[in-house]
Amino acid sequence: MLKMRDLQEAPVLYELIKHPEVFPYVRHKAYSSEEFLFITKQTMEAEENEELVSRTILDEYYHPIGTISLFDIQDGYGFLATWIGQPYFGKGYNKRAKEQFFDELFLTHNINGVFMKVRKTNSRSLKAVVKLPYVTIANNTYPEVYQEINKQEEVYDLFLISKDHYVSYQTFANTEQQHTEEEVG
Repeated sequence: MLKMRDLQEAPVLYELIKHPEVFPYVRHKAYSSEEFLFITKQTMEAEENEELVSRTILDEYYHPIGTISLFDIQDGYGFLATWIGQPYFGKGYNKRAKEQFFDELFLTHNINGVFMKVRKTNSRSLKAVVKLPYVTIANNTYPEVYQEINKQEEVYDLFLISKDHYVSYQTFANTEQQHTEEEVG
């Protein structure tokens, strides 16, 4: 489940973000609780100015376990940044959070595509990305974006979730689920 960002959750999220399996991969690094609080406040203000979209990821008990955001929004496209605390790895939260977030972005906001840049050395994130059936690798289809994210050296692979591809996939998946339920019922 997702919710709007909130300053009260910052201490809990900071404890999760500083884990060595999480910290190297977060976009905005905070080296103290106060710095994380400041970054959270800046993020909330940027969302009020429609510069980004950011949500807190919650577990089934409504505890904050990570964040998911769309940054650098330009011409209906932006970059996804998401992280989940180490105790929640491998439990399906990432996929569910992404789908809920994409539903909001594509159906509520005027977003046409979501780019994801993933470090070629981040095997956990690469495995998570390729599991998403509506994702395409965009290294060659968006060469200018690929070159921009790899200015200094080739560090990232570029992926894209287009609104059309995502909505088509969800429509197909929902149709398949309805047919399966009809056959069973």
